[in-house]
Order: sequence, then C-alpha cells, then structure tokens
Amino acid sequence: MGRDEHRTNRRGRQRLAQTPEYAKTDNKAVEFSEEFADHDDKEAQARMRAAYERLNNKK
Repeated sequence: MGRDEHRTNRRGRQRLAQTPEYAKTDNKAVEFSEEFADHDDKEAQARMRAAYERLNNKK
C-alpha cells in the first residue's frame, strides 16, 4: 500500500484501507507434518480445536 491510499476524500474523512482480492485467503487450516511443529504451532492447533468446539456447541 502506497502513500496515495491514505489520502482523505472531499469531506475530510480518511478511507479505510481494504485488503486486495489477491491477498485474501479461504481461512482453512494448513496441514503440516507433526515432526516440523514447534510449540507455537501446537498451541495454535489447540486454540483452533477449541474454537471449532465452541462453534459447534452454539448450534
């Protein structure tokens, strides 16, 4: 994003920067080998499982 994307419009309000289409993902978890996982990866997996459980319990 360049400097020109943060200019104000004619009313003096700034535009909110939007994520470009090519940078958007489908929000799916990426599979990887367990032998390459570090502590942060395992913690993220645990948070993901907990979030899925909370989502499924709401239904």
